[in-house]
Amino acid sequence: MNEKWFALPAARRRAVLRAGWRVFGGSSYKKASMQAIADEAGVSKSLLFHYFRNKKELYLYLWERAARATAKALDESGCYAAGDLFTALERGMAVKLELMQRAPDMGAFAMRAFYEKDPAVAPDIQQSCAGYIGRASLPWVLALDPAQFRPGFDLEMMYKDMYWAAAGYVWELQQRGRFDLAEVRAGFARLVEFWRGLYARRPEEG
Repeated sequence: MNEKWFALPAARRRAVLRAGWRVFGGSSYKKASMQAIADEAGVSKSLLFHYFRNKKELYLYLWERAARATAKALDESGCYAAGDLFTALERGMAVKLELMQRAPDMGAFAMRAFYEKDPAVAPDIQQSCAGYIGRASLPWVLALDPAQFRPGFDLEMMYKDMYWAAAGYVWELQQRGRFDLAEVRAGFARLVEFWRGLYARRPEEG
């Protein structure tokens, strides 16, 4: 990325970001075009290529902006301060849904990018996701008191199982073409209660 990008007026940069999120969020990586993004942002395609060498560079920049915004919102929400894993999971989902309400184009893009299968960008996205999990939520999970959970469970595997189950739940709703935020939150709450019943230590287990 050309560092002169950051010298652009903030309004122009925001226009490009919004356009990129909207175009990539509404189409697969392969089908989305730099021309469509330029048209949406009200700039020339040559200007986009002046600041971003190619479509992949812009795509990954947009992803990192969305990922950092999500990580920041989660940190500021205090969801990781909850001593209870299941409460933290539910609060974390609420934070993400609220962010999607405030920035729907960014949210739609982040969801599509997370599930993108194009080999040009998918490995980079998954590596980035693993990095955010490794830096934030997973260390917090591993620091929890094992006495909160049923004996015999590996905390890291348990958390990864819940993480991917949650990703699959959201993916299923997205594929149905029905993504009502209230429905997602209610459904996720039921999923969290299922995990609580499965993993939380029971009174008879001491």
